[in-house]
Order: sequence, then C-alpha cells, then structure tokens
Amino acid sequence: MASNVHAFLLRLRGLFHKRRMDREMTDELAFHRTLMREKLLRQGIDSSEIDRIIRQKFGNSGYWHERLRELWQFSTVENLLRDTGFSARLLNKSRIFTIVAVLTLALGFGANTAIFSLINALLLRPLPVPHSDQLALLRIEEGDPQPRYSMGEPFFRGLERRQEVFTDVFAFDHAGLQVRSDAGNEEIEGQYVSGQFFRALETPPLLGRILSAEDDSSGGNPAGLAVVISESFWKTRFHGAADVLGRKLQIDNHIFSVVGVMPGRFFGADPTQRPDIYIPLSVEAILNAPNSMIAAGYHGWWLRVMGRLRPDVSLDQANAALLPVSMPIVREAVPDADWAADAEKNHFHFTVESGSRGFTYLRLMFSKPLWAVFTMCGGILLLACLNLASLLLARSASRQRELATRIALGASRGRLIQQLLVESLLIALMGTAAGLAVAPAVSHSLAAMLLRGGGPIGVYIDTSLDWRALAFAALIGVSAALLVGLVPALRATSATLSEQIKDGQHATRAGERRRLLPRIMMASEVALALILVVGAGLLATSLLRLYRSGAGFDPRGVVNIAFDMDKLPLKDDGLVQLYQQIGEALSHQPGVKSSSFALMIPLTGAGWDQSFAASDRVKHEINLNLVSPAYFQTMRIPMIKGRDFRWTDTKPSGYKIILNQAAAKLFFPRQDALGGHILGAADGSPKSKDTSFEVIGVVGDTKYYELRETASAEAYVFLAQNDSPQRSYSAVVRLDGPAAPLAAAARSITRRLAPELPMPVMTTMNGVLEDSISSERMMALLAVFFAVCALLVTAVGLYGTLAYATARRTSEIGIRMALGADRVRVVFLIFRENALVALTGVIAGLIVAILATRALTSFLYGTSTRDPWVLAISVTALGAIACAASLLPAFRAARIEPIAAIRAE
Repeated sequence: MASNVHAFLLRLRGLFHKRRMDREMTDELAFHRTLMREKLLRQGIDSSEIDRIIRQKFGNSGYWHERLRELWQFSTVENLLRDTGFSARLLNKSRIFTIVAVLTLALGFGANTAIFSLINALLLRPLPVPHSDQLALLRIEEGDPQPRYSMGEPFFRGLERRQEVFTDVFAFDHAGLQVRSDAGNEEIEGQYVSGQFFRALETPPLLGRILSAEDDSSGGNPAGLAVVISESFWKTRFHGAADVLGRKLQIDNHIFSVVGVMPGRFFGADPTQRPDIYIPLSVEAILNAPNSMIAAGYHGWWLRVMGRLRPDVSLDQANAALLPVSMPIVREAVPDADWAADAEKNHFHFTVESGSRGFTYLRLMFSKPLWAVFTMCGGILLLACLNLASLLLARSASRQRELATRIALGASRGRLIQQLLVESLLIALMGTAAGLAVAPAVSHSLAAMLLRGGGPIGVYIDTSLDWRALAFAALIGVSAALLVGLVPALRATSATLSEQIKDGQHATRAGERRRLLPRIMMASEVALALILVVGAGLLATSLLRLYRSGAGFDPRGVVNIAFDMDKLPLKDDGLVQLYQQIGEALSHQPGVKSSSFALMIPLTGAGWDQSFAASDRVKHEINLNLVSPAYFQTMRIPMIKGRDFRWTDTKPSGYKIILNQAAAKLFFPRQDALGGHILGAADGSPKSKDTSFEVIGVVGDTKYYELRETASAEAYVFLAQNDSPQRSYSAVVRLDGPAAPLAAAARSITRRLAPELPMPVMTTMNGVLEDSISSERMMALLAVFFAVCALLVTAVGLYGTLAYATARRTSEIGIRMALGADRVRVVFLIFRENALVALTGVIAGLIVAILATRALTSFLYGTSTRDPWVLAISVTALGAIACAASLLPAFRAARIEPIAAIRAE
C-alpha cells in the first residue's frame, strides 16, 4: 500500500516538475557511470576498454531515460499532452482548414445550444423553490381533447377545501396594476395569489411576512389590505429602506400596506413572469368591480391552480383521489343544474400533472415548434459533422506516408488512432467554445422573437446557460468529436505497413477509389442538406400562403389605442359620451382618415362567444364584438348590404346587430338576413333576458382568433347598446403617415378629457397580425436560415473533399493527358464521377424528405408535403451547388501540366 502511494506521489511530482526530474535523472546516470569508471580504473583496466564496458553495461542513455520516465509519469496523460501539442501544431500549419472546420462546427453548436437554452427555459428547468418535485399542476378534462389549465374561482375554492392528497392548494394569475406615484399612475406587473401560495412554494421572505389565508379572505384582512413586494421593487420604489414594512401603496385607487419583501431569486410559479407586487386573490373582486372575474363565478376561466403533494402521495394516487370528488366540487361551485349535468355527461373531472416546472401558456404555444426547430438544428450539426468527417477522411489519405513512417518506427495502431482523435477533439473543443460564445446572443434574440406579442407586458424568458445547457454542449461536443474523427482515424490506419511503405499513395490508390465510404459520406451530406432545404421550403411557402390568405380586413396603416376605463366611475351613457369625445378628438388629428372603437381587436387571441337564435329558436354559438360607427370603414371590411351603426342607435331606438356573411348564412340560410331578427343577451350574461336584435347590415368575413382559421360566424353589436355597465374599448385609427405624433396626441387627449386614466397603449395592426403567427414566422425564418447554412456547409464540404480527392490523382491525370486525353475529357471525367455521387444523394434525400416532412403537416397551411414547386426548387438549388462544387476541382485538374505532374511523383 505504501509503495503504491509512493509511486502515485512520484508520478504526481513528475507531472509538474518534469524538467527538474529529467535533470536529476541525467545527473544520477552520470554519477553511476563515474562510479563504475572509478571502480574499473582501480581494477587496472585500460581506459579504452572501460568505455566499452560502460556502454555495454548501461546501454543507450535514451533507453534508460524512457524507462525511468515510465516509472514517474502518468503515461496516458503524457501521451495525451504530446498528442495535443502535435495536433495543435498540425492545425496551426493548416489554418484555412482549421478556420473552416471551427466555424462549421460553431454554427451547429451555437444553433443547437441556443435552441436548447429556450427549450430548457420553457420546458425543462424546474422552479427555483425547495422540493419542486412535489408540486402538481391541476387541470380540467372533459369532452374536449385538449385539457383546460384555467378554472373559475369557485372550482379553486372547492379544491382548496379538499386537501386529502395536498398539503396546500394555491391559485395565481397575472395582474396589471395601476400604482400611484408622484408622476401619476404607473403600470406595475403584479400577480393575484391565494392564501396558500407562499406557504406551498416554501420560500421565506427577505423581510416581514408572507400573505396568509386571512389576507385572502372575502373583503381582505380586517387589519387592512396587504401586499408583498419583490426585492427589485423594494429597491427601486423604496430605495431599499429598512422601514418598508407598513408603508402604503395606492393600487387602483385602494390603499394597501406592504407586509413583506420576497428575495430576488423568487418569481412565483410562472417562469415567464417577474411580478413586482403580490396581491391577495380575493381583492380582485374589489379592484375590478363591477367586471370582476370572481364575480363571474364559474363562467370566469382565469386561474391557474397548483398544489403541493403530500410526501407519500404520487401523481397517480392524486388522480385516483381527485376523480370521485370532481363532481361534488362542480355541484358546489355551479348553481346551474343543467350546466352541472352537462359537465357530468362530458366526464368533467380534475387531474394533476407534474408542476415542478410551474406553468406558463408559452409552454403550450411553443413546445411543438421549438422541438421541431431543435430537430432541424440537430440536422445542421449532423451535416457539419459529416462535412468535417469527409474533409478529414480526404486529408488523412494525404498523410499515409507520415503514418507509414510512424508505424515503421514502432507506433501502434491504437496510438495513431488516439492522436487522430485528439486532433478531432481539439477542433470540436474550439467549435464548442465558439458556439457557446454566440449562443446567449442568439437565444436572447429568439426569445425576443417569441415574446413579441406572445403574452402580457413583462413576460420574461431566462435563457441563461445553466448546468443543463453546459452539459448538453459538452455532450454534443464529445459526440461530434467521435463522429468527426473516428471513421477517418480507423480508415487512415487500416492499411498494412507494407501497403503504406510502397510509396504510400500509389500502391493503394486504385483500391481507395473502389471504396464506397467517402462516396457514401458525400452522398449522405447531399441527402441531409436536401431534407433541410425541403423542410425550409415547405415552412416558408406555408407562411407565404398564410399571409396571402388574408384576414378579411386591411391592416396597413391601422393602429390600435387601448384605453383602460375599468376604474372610471362613469357608466352607460356617460361612458359612451366620453368615448364619442375621444373619437372625435382623434379624428381631427393630422393624418387620421377615420377612427372607431372595438372591444375585441381581431387576431389578438381575445374573444367573446355568445349564443344567438333565429326565428326557429335553434341556438348557435358565434363570435361577438362590440364596435362603434365607422369600424368597418376604418378596418376596410366590405359592407355587403345594409348600413353601419350610428351614434343615434340608442337602446330606446331598438337593439341593432350586424352579421358577417358566415353568420347571415347560418341564421338565414334561405332568406335575406337584412331586416331579420335574432335573439340573444346584449351583454353575454346568463342572467340577462334574451333581447331581439334587428339585422341592419351584412359585412364581409374576417378572421377572429387567428390567421390560420377559416372565417367563422361573427356578429357586431353597437357598444352604446351594450347592457354591461362598464367596458374598456380600444380605438382603431386608420392613418396616412407616421404613428408617433398620434401616440403623443392620444396621451394629450387622455390627460385633457380623463386625467385619472392611465396612459393609453398603442400598437399597430400589422404588428398584431405578425404576432398572431409568431410561432409560424419563427419556424419559417429559422428553417430558411438553417437551409442556407446547410447549402453553405454542403458546398464547402463537397468542394473541400472533392478538391482533396482530385489533388491526390495528380499523377493519374498527368499520365492520361500525356497519353493524349484533352482537357475537356479530363473535366468530364472528374465531373461525371463527382456528379454521380451528388445525384445519388439528391435521389436518396428526395425520398427521405417526402417521408420525413410528414412530421411538419400540423405546422403547414395550405401546403402539401409533396408540393412539386418546393421539391423542384430545392432539388435545383442543391443540384446547382453540387455541380459547382464538382466543376471547380475538375477545372483545376484540367490545368495540370503532364510533365510537371509526373515529375512531382
């Protein structure tokens, strides 16, 4: 045991003091020679004979150096260091090859790491709270194949009271809060949270206390309304004051007391939000009255509900326990017996899934597109690896003389393979480092692309590189090194010593040309590139057709100005009069052609479904919107027949409605809709009595929720005839000129007519349209980028491989030309062989692409996976690049002078 420790320490010392130990070893050998010389001299032996005896006794001093080094060196480490130094010098001598190789791999590594960072942030990273694996996300399943992740407040309270499988059940939702400051009302990101929210997430406050069940009671805590703030808000708003506890905040015209400060690492259960204020859930009924979601009861689907499982309860056990209590909760929460009966008929029940990652709607929106893009990234990385493997294969063939010499000097095949793999590993390490350097910027740009309109203000995606991203980069780096270097290393060392010594290249050249491996790899490159190009072509074509499908209105030059009237004391006619005044003031601004108001801006994802019935009393669910006069003119929705609303269309004049063509055909399939009547509630409330609406116009169909949908039945009601006491509408304004002056004018008009209102928010209709197809646009843009990269990588790889292969045939080409072959024939010979390989790859890639792109069917709009134009253009583009990569080496070969080529050999 002691000897093993001594040997290890000796080797460890030799690793860091190599030169010193070399000197000591040289001195020791010289000392032993001196002792032997003195001994032999004392014995009377002649000096010349002494030298012979010493040489015979000690042998070659280099041999003893090597033997002694083996005793005090880690041979594996030493060999690795030597191979690393040799490979670095070799790559430094071939700088162009090294730069191309590193940039090629950096492209694959950077793209893959950036996309993985997004996937990690949205799909993989757990919440930074203790025991996150015990968190469960509750959802509702019924007849709809898609589960529902939001629920009404009565359902949540029913779950909160039943905690057989949970220690805590909590709910939360985003809250845009108007906080009073010295400069006026300020929009602050907040979150409604239930009483068990903080206790379930097990994160203690930095200062003060957390919100409790008493704070979440109806009407709030008797001691006053309480809030908890974030550490960043504490530092920015209160300048980190130690006496922040008990300070007052005026939120939506109500006074709250600060009772706690949460640490900066805490952000709740939604990884894409960074709320500054946490407010008790029950207070929503006070802040948003009379349009409170709590007041909407079981009709308001808005809360995300999670729970912390008891330590001895699994997800399967929790699901089994929730099934029998689901309907009792429904009957408690829903006073409508018919609604509850329909829910039971549709197998309404609560289920749970893992909540360790929290919940965000962005995960539902972008999970499939991100995995699809990630697959494309994997294709780019594989293509880059095949490219470099082909280059190294051709490059290693030119080093056969060197390898033969090293084998003749005693190097084993294993050592040669190790050295060649170390060279590949160095390239992979440099490519990984370059990819990691650009990955954060790329992932940040992709996150900005996803978040453009993808959620409420303040949505955030943390794409920082954590241990998962670094482990992923390390994994693909090692995999790439093996994939790039192993095949060339095995092939370069596969020939016998006699074959390699026989002038290295000549003896084996005919056999090498018959080998299929290099051609298979080049054909695979072409096939893989074609798959990526076809996929990109399909997604780009789909996006183009989606744009051309039209929304039913003209978004160019239209801006939306959102006014928040929820906290205004005005109601009914007074509120309508204020909107009329704002509309008139906007219409007189320079560049404004027309203006109107609407409750639902098309393609934003917001909607309102309402039941209406014609004379046959058959109810139909259709989309509803509340608008003011000139809406159709502003949006350029064609008026097919009838008239627009007028400000004189008051409630006493009778309820009016305008249908689109789809709704007109639905309610009046065999008669003219104009002048007809349909029945429905004017405010969408189930308690409202059915009102008869006279159809005064029929307009063109428009897309309501998203651009991919077919135009559905839609009705428009005049906002002045809405029975709801209060609504916040958005102005839609058609401009002829820049939008910036109108934004300033809207703020000025708001300060003049309603100074207590928060400043309006302006967006463009073109931006809304772009945001509605953000996932499609992201996929198409990235796919096209990857396709261009694939074409570039393929061109570089084919040219480099074919140039190496052609250069090694210099003597053969020289002999052919010396025997009478003209230059055109040489060009045709080289081009034909190379083109055959490319053609094989194109055919194989086309077959695989037709089969593989079926996975993109759900992402395509109006485009078949066998679209002939896409396939033809993709094949033509790749064929042109392959031909160019084949012709350039052929032309270079044709310029070879026969005598010079033969002399070179």
